[in-house]
Amino acid sequence: MNSTTIVLLVLIGLAAGFLSGLVGIGGGIILVPALVLLLGFTQKQAQGTSLGIMLLPIGILAVIQYYKQGYINVNYILIVAVAFVAGSFLGSKLALSLSDEKMKKVFAVLLFILSIKMLFFDRSGDKKAQASNTQVQRTEKNHEKG
Repeated sequence: MNSTTIVLLVLIGLAAGFLSGLVGIGGGIILVPALVLLLGFTQKQAQGTSLGIMLLPIGILAVIQYYKQGYINVNYILIVAVAFVAGSFLGSKLALSLSDEKMKKVFAVLLFILSIKMLFFDRSGDKKAQASNTQVQRTEKNHEKG
């Protein structure tokens, strides 16, 4: 591994970590394309590397900050985490059965669809998110008092 690769890896990690702490994204949206485009990883190598990075407790400091402000519902996290384990197993089985070229296309189409939805078709989400945040804060405050 040369110094250019190390610098690129550090920059990719900083960008992914910053965006993860800022808006809750980073793994697939930053790491995978950056590893493919900047370092020449195959799609599967990039996805596997991204998953390996996410397994480490890299987001713990950001999680602590969000928890302190009352934006984390631990029960929701536990439920989603268990489902995430099962989903990641099934998703990895499918991904590994497809070619790198097909996986690049699947990844690109998914990002495109999500971006279009968020830009143009998700107007009611703001009100729902505000109501949900208020509920999470109340729940956390009740747990602290009890």
